[in-house]
Amino acid sequence: MSMSKKCRLLFFILLLVVFSKVNAQDEESNSSRKSLMFDLTSTQTSYSDSWVGGEAGSVNWVANLNTTITQNLRDNLGLRSRLKLSFGQTLTQDATTKIWNRPKKSTDLIDLENVVSLAVTWPVDPYLAQRVETQFYDGSNPNKKLMLSPFKLTESIGLTRKFYEKDKDLVVSRLGLGIRQILTKSIIDTVTLAVETSTAYDGGIESVSEVDLAVHKNIRYNGKLSLFKALQSSKSDDLIGTEFESDWKAVDLNFENSFSGSLTKLITVNLYFQFLYDKEISRKVRFKQTLALGFVFKLN
Repeated sequence: MSMSKKCRLLFFILLLVVFSKVNAQDEESNSSRKSLMFDLTSTQTSYSDSWVGGEAGSVNWVANLNTTITQNLRDNLGLRSRLKLSFGQTLTQDATTKIWNRPKKSTDLIDLENVVSLAVTWPVDPYLAQRVETQFYDGSNPNKKLMLSPFKLTESIGLTRKFYEKDKDLVVSRLGLGIRQILTKSIIDTVTLAVETSTAYDGGIESVSEVDLAVHKNIRYNGKLSLFKALQSSKSDDLIGTEFESDWKAVDLNFENSFSGSLTKLITVNLYFQFLYDKEISRKVRFKQTLALGFVFKLN
């Protein structure tokens, strides 16, 4: 049996154990907290074909949806679900002809995570987690969109602890064993546009820390630091003897930071920056930053 199947079997066995303990409880709690925030930002400029000076028009738009649900399924069982969706495009106008080019993606993200924790009398609580990270489509080939590629599924089990929790504020960290599976679609024939799907997996140690705090009356900070140290990889044998032989062993880092400030009930300012490090993709730290002013819809 492969490592992937062993880890998945262990994951579901422990999941059944957790729910069997929960079902032994007679009392049920339906208390839950929900939050939803949607914002849309856009900028636009345009020039007629008689305009001189070399200026070119552009349209930029980005939509973001962030929702979190924290629910007590039973007296000692908690569920925290978090969904992040982002998509944006940039359209540019040719400086000479003033003809608009095809839109290009500027932002694309689907991130869904569910964490089930079992409250016990220990300083830490056992947890099970599942996270899906992907995008709406891979548009690297203009002739064919590869939907939901790459698709990363992470399943983990371990121990978690809440260091601080009050109202909407939360500081929590968890450490456990995890397995990641990555499905990637690629075009293998540029004429027929035939698509092939490859699968890779690795297993190792996962650490995730989250902070969600009000730093001011109208400003919230949300940060998430995810670390993954692979101990085994399905690609290790293929890399033996190459300069990339040990790249899969490096710690992967994903550090997300977001500041949200409300100017009015409908207008918000969002500052987001992200640090990514995956040696198998790039040996340098990747950085992303966005600053947006737009309309927002909140549900608390």
